[in-house]
Amino acid sequence: MSERVQVPLGEDSATLPAVLWRPESGRGPGIVLLQEIFGLSPYIHRRAADLAAAGYVVVAPQIFWRLGVDAVPDGPGMLEAGVDLVTRLDWPAAVADGCATLSWLRARDEVVGGVGVVGFCFGGALGYQVAAQAGADALVSYYGSALPMLVDTVPVVSAPSQHHFGEADSYLDTAAVARIREVVLGPGASGATEFHTYPGADHAFDNADFVLHDAAASAVAWPRTVDFLHRLLPVG
Repeated sequence: MSERVQVPLGEDSATLPAVLWRPESGRGPGIVLLQEIFGLSPYIHRRAADLAAAGYVVVAPQIFWRLGVDAVPDGPGMLEAGVDLVTRLDWPAAVADGCATLSWLRARDEVVGGVGVVGFCFGGALGYQVAAQAGADALVSYYGSALPMLVDTVPVVSAPSQHHFGEADSYLDTAAVARIREVVLGPGASGATEFHTYPGADHAFDNADFVLHDAAASAVAWPRTVDFLHRLLPVG
């Protein structure tokens, strides 16, 4: 079950719309789930439900709220619409929203045992900066599209992190992925950080609603994600 919530931002009483899921037990470690460029899509809702089923209290903030958008409708124009939203997005404000969401989740009574960040594509990069700035206890980043611009400009995530990339990514070439790997596994990074690549998989391979979905890669990556989170943020 999920419910709509409002995350206070402290900006003239502004609040950030979000969706919250609780595990069956009602309590557990927290996960901030950060969307792709498609917003809070059915895919993101499914992954949030998966994480709740794995024992986590999950919140997915509506990062495009300042643009008046919850989600981009699935269909042939979804990529163009998503790119348009990202080009109009205030990135520092989105980072601040993510950090506020993490702090809000950590303070909730039902959250015990730490808070992690999971992000996909746009959210994979946003999650990296949020985890670095807000002090997340763990990070899982799937093919962070803006990571080539971030890894040399924001602090290295010191918490344990796990990264996933397709080896046939249409948006991140092999040199970019190699540089990301060098930084996230380099000085300042946790010794528990993992970096996984998937032969033949393209960008957004985990999204079953998108044309680039790779079922074989997803079937390996998602269990790795849940195992990593269970090790770093164990549930009761």
